[in-house]
Amino acid sequence: MKKKIRIGNAGGYWGDDLDALYRQLKGGDLDYITMDFLAEITMSILRKQQLRNPALGYAKDFLTQLETCMPLIVDKNVRVITNAGGINPVGLGREILKLARRQGYDIKVGVVYGDDITNQLYELTAAGEKFTNMENGADFAGVRHQVTSANVYLGAEPVVAALDAGCQIIVTGRVTDTGITMAPMIHEFGWAMDDWDLMASGLVAGHIIECGAQGSGGNITDWEDVPSFHNIGYPIIEMHKDGTFYVTKHARTGGLICEKSVKEQLVYEMGNPAQYISPDCVAYFDTIKVAEVKTNRVKISGVRGGPSPAMLKVSMSYEDGWKAAGEVLISGPNVRKKAEVVESIFWKKVGHKFEKTHTALVGAGSIWPDRLSSYEPNEIYLRFGVCDHDLNKINDFSKALPALILAGPSGMAVSTGGRPRAQGVVAYWPALIRRDHCSAKVLVLGTDGQEDFSEIQFPMRDGMGDPVFSDEPKVARTPRKHKGALKEVSLSKLCYARSGDKGDMCNIGLLARSPLVYDWIQENITARMVKRFFKGKVLGKVTRFELDNLQGLNFLMDGSLGGGGTTSLLVDPQGKTMSQALLQMKVKVPSSVLKDLS
Repeated sequence: MKKKIRIGNAGGYWGDDLDALYRQLKGGDLDYITMDFLAEITMSILRKQQLRNPALGYAKDFLTQLETCMPLIVDKNVRVITNAGGINPVGLGREILKLARRQGYDIKVGVVYGDDITNQLYELTAAGEKFTNMENGADFAGVRHQVTSANVYLGAEPVVAALDAGCQIIVTGRVTDTGITMAPMIHEFGWAMDDWDLMASGLVAGHIIECGAQGSGGNITDWEDVPSFHNIGYPIIEMHKDGTFYVTKHARTGGLICEKSVKEQLVYEMGNPAQYISPDCVAYFDTIKVAEVKTNRVKISGVRGGPSPAMLKVSMSYEDGWKAAGEVLISGPNVRKKAEVVESIFWKKVGHKFEKTHTALVGAGSIWPDRLSSYEPNEIYLRFGVCDHDLNKINDFSKALPALILAGPSGMAVSTGGRPRAQGVVAYWPALIRRDHCSAKVLVLGTDGQEDFSEIQFPMRDGMGDPVFSDEPKVARTPRKHKGALKEVSLSKLCYARSGDKGDMCNIGLLARSPLVYDWIQENITARMVKRFFKGKVLGKVTRFELDNLQGLNFLMDGSLGGGGTTSLLVDPQGKTMSQALLQMKVKVPSSVLKDLS
């Protein structure tokens, strides 16, 4: 039994760098490589693909990568795990086997499926499943007939079974981003599935590398600290049997692994840090210890966890009308005033009332709070968007936009995309399902034509109730008296940050640049202040959580992404830019706090 394994990531989303797998294989020694292809909305895209061609429904990019990388995978004896199977993992597994045969390799391919419950929804609702919308409490009955995909988030257990069967390449359906990384640890170290601290350590490791290069310097606030973004090194986890692990990357690659890059990824898409929930366990993110031990090497330890919840998450997509968006280029002096005139002309010309509309001045602060839109550009893209269930109204919108070019103020140019195209809106419906109503299927394919099938049931277990919380005692803090004259600075002087989406909710993880700064922001940067700063952008409640161990605050902002996913008409529907906006907030800080930064 090994005492240490190295797991590299080679993809964080469908469309990521197609050379990343090859670079990870060539860059140095690895035991495993994991690749994440699936986001919530990806399953519905794959469903549409499969309706056009029943043989599809998986991420074809993975097959393209294997054409080049199969010899390296076999020669180096690296095992590759990916959820590229989408809604047709069996189809992808058989294509991989054909590829291996063509290239003369004798390998086993594992397929994990059983997550797709699209055709079982009526049966499951009859058995008592409510599938109530987790975000807004809406009743499922109103959308059940519109559902295009429904997939249960499976965990690491079926992937472990495929590894135990000797599979070198494993493809899955909707296994969690973290589950595909946890499985090698359980397999190699013999971790018990109910050793919650070890499970939590694996979960945290998976979370750090699940987004590819975003965990190794990509999207970092202090981007000028990154020596080079050329040939960026994707992150690697060096996991030890006791659950302690290191984050690193291959030598002589771009990017940066440091305390800041790891902390930013930890707070990405975080909810309540005391209950980061997965199918395998609940990880307590408020127990994580992060230490930069040397250049491009960060140690993670002290992670604690608790039992996984009784319910598994289901990600559903359903048809919800139509949308279209397009823009015209406007230039010249007084460009904001000109845009207001064009906006008025356009909406009158369209002549319809839509269920949802949005107008954005791209290039003039349209993605940030109004208080930051203080400068006057000389060119902008004026972007219009609409949503409606009436396709005829959407088509009228599309025809009206190009007609503006010769019938308005001077300095307008044709839209880069031409006439806007109507797109079907596929909305997101998150729900819960009982574990004992789910099972995972494992298919082992061999080049000799043999196929071995097994099924894993998920019975309810004692003690697996609602999510539990860390029992780490909170240390009472006496507020410090900060000395010195007040000086106005941008929050970026004091903090760095990362933001991301969860449906219509965006989180911003705000991380202090020093211990004294953390004391100050904890006392002074409140949820009310953040809500006020994003006035007009954040329509719902703002909730604040404290992370003493990471010296940071996490803000959850409800109603901040225009409905979220494909239902949103915003320029930034995933909230990626909101952290950078918050860092522009002006605050008055005592000189003693600023002095601590030096």
